[in-house]
Amino acid sequence: MNLNLKFASVQNDFFATLNQRVNSYFKNNNIDRTANAEMLFKTFFMFALYFTPYFVLISGVVTNLWLMFGLCLVMGLGVAGIGLSVMHDANHGSYSNKPWVNNLLGFSLNLVGGHAINWKIQHNVLHHTYTNVHEVDEDISPRGVLRMAPGSPWKPMHRFQHLYSWFFYGMLTLVWVFAKDFTRLLKYDKEGLLKKQKTSGKAEWIKVIISKLLYFTYVFVVPMVLLPVTWWQVLIGFIAMQYLAGFILAIIFQPAHVIEGTEYPMPNEQGNLENTWAIHQLHTTTNFAHNNKLLSWYVGGLNYQVEHHLFPNVCHVHYKKIAPIVEQTAKEFGLPYKTKETFIDALVAHSKMMKELGVKPQLKSSVQLA
Repeated sequence: MNLNLKFASVQNDFFATLNQRVNSYFKNNNIDRTANAEMLFKTFFMFALYFTPYFVLISGVVTNLWLMFGLCLVMGLGVAGIGLSVMHDANHGSYSNKPWVNNLLGFSLNLVGGHAINWKIQHNVLHHTYTNVHEVDEDISPRGVLRMAPGSPWKPMHRFQHLYSWFFYGMLTLVWVFAKDFTRLLKYDKEGLLKKQKTSGKAEWIKVIISKLLYFTYVFVVPMVLLPVTWWQVLIGFIAMQYLAGFILAIIFQPAHVIEGTEYPMPNEQGNLENTWAIHQLHTTTNFAHNNKLLSWYVGGLNYQVEHHLFPNVCHVHYKKIAPIVEQTAKEFGLPYKTKETFIDALVAHSKMMKELGVKPQLKSSVQLA
């Protein structure tokens, strides 16, 4: 993995102008960039959405297996909600101006089965820096059954990925919980990425082992001890919870970058990328459903992906207000501001991109990725 790629240093004054305007918005309105009362309520709500059905389950009050299964699905909504609306901001350092608060809430990822440091490296370092750059951005890296970038190897099965990908999206968090956290920890330690995060392989292995043991204890052992259920019934509930959470997370993140009209910039032989970092984000990121208030609230404002990529240190509750500033500034500089009107539009455009990427490369006559 080449992490020595260089963005163009001077192209125009786009980001300097945009940054000044966004700073002025917060200063003139006397608004802090971090969480507000709305965010605090949302944090409480998302944790309650996850833990309330859990405690109802282990209390034994509900004995009907179908109702118990339904409560597991509600927990799945909570897992995704915590990830999208709480953990995400915290691990970007945008939840609070107090690092200990961000670290504590960022650890909520471990609480629902993941591992925070792996997410920080894959998401904050690799994805946010080198968005849609093949072999660096792991969000579009080859995954065997899925081909998400033109530079990835093609397999015959990919011809149908626009149909079967939706099934595999639900396995996102299951893979993280059982396998990816361990393989990524080995990889990031070997590549020196853990050291750059001011931690070590030993420290992270201790954290991941302890947190995984605690997680599996309260999601598997406790229900089997307290409830008249079999191990396989508990396993079905667990899989349902994680599958729903994984599916929600995937269909929110994938349309932001793997979508019809996006770009996959490639560095030249010297390792240089064509644009500055900020302009690179505009070419590789797409918004959707700005008018869907409920969706925007639940997904942590991540339908404002352009704003998030340009200002990851700003809490998502402010994205709606700064979005017009970003769009206007981009237009002034003749730069793209990509957005889809509805969530359905975004999903359809994502499916079209997956279908395009599923075509055998040498059979393509003319491919428009940008």
